[in-house]
Amino acid sequence: MSILSEARYENKILKPSRELPLREGESVMIKIKRPVVDQMYGLFSTDEKTADAIISMEGWD
Repeated sequence: MSILSEARYENKILKPSRELPLREGESVMIKIKRPVVDQMYGLFSTDEKTADAIISMEGWD
């Protein structure tokens, strides 16, 4: 069985955003996948005017 759920890491504990259909004490394997924006943070720099132009482009929804 495979379950996909977002989770938040707080105080050294990974907390799922929803209740999971697991038994108490059950062991699972997890795969960590960060959002693309987090993966790209700091990869390039630009001035404020260019950044505003990029953000205002269509297709970001």
